[in-house]
Amino acid sequence: MIERIWSGRSPLWLLLWPLSLLYGAVSWLIRLSFQRGWRKSWRAPCPVIVVGNLTAGGNGKTPVVIWLVQALQQRGLRPGIVSRGYGGKAERYPLLVDAETSTELAGDEPVLIAQRTGAPVAVAPQRRVAVEALLSRQQLDVIITDDGLQHYALQRDREWVVVDGVRRFGNGWWLPAGPMRERASRLDQVDAVIVNGGEASGREIAMTLQPGQAINLVTGQSASLAQLPSVIAMAGIGHPPRFFTTLKQQGLQPVAEIAFADHHAYSEAELSSLTQQGQCLLMTEKDAVKCRAFARENWWYLPVDAHLAGASLPVLLDDITQLCLNARDAKSR
Repeated sequence: MIERIWSGRSPLWLLLWPLSLLYGAVSWLIRLSFQRGWRKSWRAPCPVIVVGNLTAGGNGKTPVVIWLVQALQQRGLRPGIVSRGYGGKAERYPLLVDAETSTELAGDEPVLIAQRTGAPVAVAPQRRVAVEALLSRQQLDVIITDDGLQHYALQRDREWVVVDGVRRFGNGWWLPAGPMRERASRLDQVDAVIVNGGEASGREIAMTLQPGQAINLVTGQSASLAQLPSVIAMAGIGHPPRFFTTLKQQGLQPVAEIAFADHHAYSEAELSSLTQQGQCLLMTEKDAVKCRAFARENWWYLPVDAHLAGASLPVLLDDITQLCLNARDAKSR
């Protein structure tokens, strides 16, 4: 239903329109208060790169964060990642995340990023607190914030925005009548616009999600999708249809497609009931990090990697690299 409202296919968005005007006004005032200095923002002692979005729902932001961290690591830089940690319920913050941290504490995305990159990750509602926790424990060249485009209390040096190339901006209205956190004109002020799927145009950078082989949650065994028996596909991400479409593009026709809410907290009983004898359960990697502790042998996940294409990519990476080198030189003086 929410997809129909946000796309403009349902007239119910008109009922929510007054609330959208209120959301837009509050959002504008918050940003203005930081721009005018009425509220104080904090600058970290190293460069900060925001990877965020303008809309609610899954746009593919986390794969971009992983891609960027790995690209900077290949250049010899030491990135750290901070996140709000949606879905996590730690007793105290900041929470330092590693590959063994539970998703119940940190949320699924920070754990996934830590496992994929090996980079230090910290979670806190106030991102400044997370940044300070990382920098107090090790030398880092750059901080990548997973989401946080609208978190203006933290100053940033560069902003990358990820856009769903198929859904784009729906009806163009602010939440809750539409999917927008800020208006599309905000893209004119960011450093990179990455379009996940669909068609990239102008200065936009095209992005695709390339799946690897399926991996068994219990044994770690790899297998092609064609080798899997009768498949029940499930996804608890911001936009589950993207995962199901990926499977079909790879030639897989699941017996059933089951969508859960983003950041859903799974139970063993809940997922075990989805399959019958001779069937396997296939999920996203983001789901898998929440299910390993109670996984069954017929549970698999499909990792995906972001592939970015655009003439501006080397320039953008060179720019971040130079920011980091300049910051290193300033510290050494």
